[in-house]
Amino acid sequence: MSNKVLIAIVGPTAIGKTSLGIFLANHFETEIISADSRQFFKEMEIGTAAPSAEELNQVPHHFIQHKSIQDSYSVGDFEKEALDKLDELFQNQNIVILVGGSGLYVDAVIQGLDQFPKIKPGLRDALNLKLKEHGLVSLQEDLKKYDPEYHKIVDLENPHRLIRALEVSITANRPYSSFLNQKKEPRPFQHLYVGLHAPREVIYERINLRVDQMMEAGLLEEVKRLYPQRNLNALQTVGYRELFDYMDAKYTLDFAISEIKKNTRRFAKRQLTWLRKNPEILWVDHDAKQEDILKLIMERLKSMEHAT
Repeated sequence: MSNKVLIAIVGPTAIGKTSLGIFLANHFETEIISADSRQFFKEMEIGTAAPSAEELNQVPHHFIQHKSIQDSYSVGDFEKEALDKLDELFQNQNIVILVGGSGLYVDAVIQGLDQFPKIKPGLRDALNLKLKEHGLVSLQEDLKKYDPEYHKIVDLENPHRLIRALEVSITANRPYSSFLNQKKEPRPFQHLYVGLHAPREVIYERINLRVDQMMEAGLLEEVKRLYPQRNLNALQTVGYRELFDYMDAKYTLDFAISEIKKNTRRFAKRQLTWLRKNPEILWVDHDAKQEDILKLIMERLKSMEHAT
């Protein structure tokens, strides 16, 4: 078994993954791969809570703001590019840090993607038309009917994910979730999931504070710049969609901000639902000293060495 290890820092949004990832990367003198799908896009800096310039300067990061919202970029594209980057980094490093809030993207790198049927021609266009004419709620209701299990864990505010699950479920006449977790080729590296957790009220408090900080940092101005491109897939996400509705005079500004907080809390809940299904995660308290978390990680790495 390979002595190369990918340490994946996971957990709900606003829990402190970036800070821990930087601490560990500095300790192991290594680099960070980001698996946060919202932070891939260079035009979406404030609303995705991308690492600051100061944080990026502390340790080399990859897959942060490397794409444009105009680009088509799938989880399959990311999986391939991330594996290529890992091959390169493992030439000189025994440990690489992966930091991510997107469970699907983290698992794509560590476990590989599942194989799905070829989609019926025209189905995606029909679902996109339904989204346009009847709104996001219609797709959410359809998914609950076709695949109630996946409905519990998917980001229900992400139309791209909903359409993907629906087109597979309808084409195959079986739930999208039934295609997940297929047996895959093992990776040429070992992995360790480290999950940050906190009581629900603490997570919600941190989310509310982060949204307020985003607004102070200029999120509304960022959204105004992006308003002409508001129909792009990348922008159908929490923090942007609610402020587009404010600009369309559907919401007051205060209500839009409260909706961002509410939808981000819902997103964090789904992140945790996804992660709790993974029995491999080493869970640590979000406010534990980073040095203490490092000790736990070193113990786990030692036990992995003995197991090989």
